[in-house]
Amino acid sequence: MIPSIQEFPYTVRVVSEIMESNGSSSQASTCGGCLSLLAAGVPMKKMVAGIAMGLITEPAGDNPYGRYQILSDILGEEDHLGDMDFKVAGTKDGITGFQMDIKIAGVTTEIMQKALAQAKAGRLHILSIMEKCINKPQPISPYAPKIITMKISPDKIGALIGPGGKNIKALCSQYDVTINTEDDGTVQIYGRNGKSAEEAKLAVKGICEDPEVGMIYNGTVKRIMDFGAFVEILPGKEGLCHISKLSRERVNKVSDVLKEGQQIPVKLIEVDKMGRLNLSYIDALEAKK
Repeated sequence: MIPSIQEFPYTVRVVSEIMESNGSSSQASTCGGCLSLLAAGVPMKKMVAGIAMGLITEPAGDNPYGRYQILSDILGEEDHLGDMDFKVAGTKDGITGFQMDIKIAGVTTEIMQKALAQAKAGRLHILSIMEKCINKPQPISPYAPKIITMKISPDKIGALIGPGGKNIKALCSQYDVTINTEDDGTVQIYGRNGKSAEEAKLAVKGICEDPEVGMIYNGTVKRIMDFGAFVEILPGKEGLCHISKLSRERVNKVSDVLKEGQQIPVKLIEVDKMGRLNLSYIDALEAKK
């Protein structure tokens, strides 16, 4: 029931500490483990619960199973004195695992059928109680390590890595992440927390994605000139915001509106024939209203 590595690329470790055992500690661990995985944000395919079944037999003549009773959720004493410890774990739809220990020569098909049916009824009852506590994965803590998988065009891999790995090393150092690339354009970002990983993702997109006309970007003012300001909208990609695009009113000096290092929204209004980016500050402000 654990998701695939493509859906959830984390290593999962579940520790169950049993303080007292009266019955099946393994099936308590199954139920508690499922709840803890959901609480931690693991997107399990289905919820899993488990129950231990017992058996008491009394021979009658030549029939070793003259009288018998199947027990549900056995106590430690029933486990010790009984003839069977049959642990069954599963979902609402089927069994995911089972284990049987017996002290007699074997069990009949009839006993097995009844034990499985009784275990299913018990499992469904336990699952209904578990679902009242938690029935879906919770959001992963923003302080937990974050793994982001994204796709870029394979012909952009070289730009991301850079000469001698210069670009990718700089990104890893700046955002305190680890970045791995595959030949098919798959990029995995491993961050110490969600914030650093998301920031690194934006930086990777900035290097690998082409600016799109009509999009609004959060840019940084890099240089102020008499005729406008150069604004970095993506890592390594700057555009010109002309003085006429700063306000609907007349602007005498660019520095009256913008300062170097200021973070501003800008709209990409054109990519000219030479590949230069033309930006508008006022259009971005009006679009955000």
